[in-house]
Amino acid sequence: MDTMRAEERAFLLERLTASEAKLLALAEGMTPEQWLFREMPERWSIAENFEHLVLFERFIRGVVAKVIATPAEPEKMQAVARKQDSVLELAVVGERKIEAREVVRPVGGFVDAATMQEMLRRERAETIAFAREVQADLRQHFFPHLTLGDLDGYQWLLVIAQHSDRHAGQIKRVMLDPRYPHTRG
Repeated sequence: MDTMRAEERAFLLERLTASEAKLLALAEGMTPEQWLFREMPERWSIAENFEHLVLFERFIRGVVAKVIATPAEPEKMQAVARKQDSVLELAVVGERKIEAREVVRPVGGFVDAATMQEMLRRERAETIAFAREVQADLRQHFFPHLTLGDLDGYQWLLVIAQHSDRHAGQIKRVMLDPRYPHTRG
C-alpha cells in the first residue's frame, strides 16, 4: 500500500531534480585542470566529489530498496520523525565534517568530467524513478545514518538530495580558491 503522501512525493522529486541540476550546472564546461583541482591535499577535487556522489546515491538507493523488504518497525517512527529538520539541514556546508563510509569514498576510478556527469544523470534518473514508483511505506523502515542515527526510507531519499546540495556547496568552495584555474573549456 502506498503511504507516501502526494505532497511528500512531490517535495522529494523536486529536491532530487533541483539538486541534480545544481551539480550539473556547476560542472558545465569544466576543463580537466578544473575537474581535478584540489584546494588542499586532504580535500576532494571536483572529480572526487562527483565520484563520491555517484557511489553514495547508488549505495543509499540500494539500502532503501533492501530495508523496505524487511519487516516494518512502526515503534521507531515517532523518534525518527523528529529528525526531519536535521535531514533538511544536511545541505549546509559548514565546518562540521561528515566522514564518508568506506564504500562511498572516491578511489579515483573516474576522472573524465563528461563520463562522471553522465553517471550522475543515470543514477539520479534511477533514484527519481524509484521515488516516483515506490509503493512501500518508507516511513516504517530504517537504516542508521553515521551521525544522526536511524532515519526512515523517505528521509534517506531526501538525504540523497541534501547530500548533493552539500557537495555543490563544497564544489563552489573549491572554485573560490584563488589558485583554482578559472579559464573555462
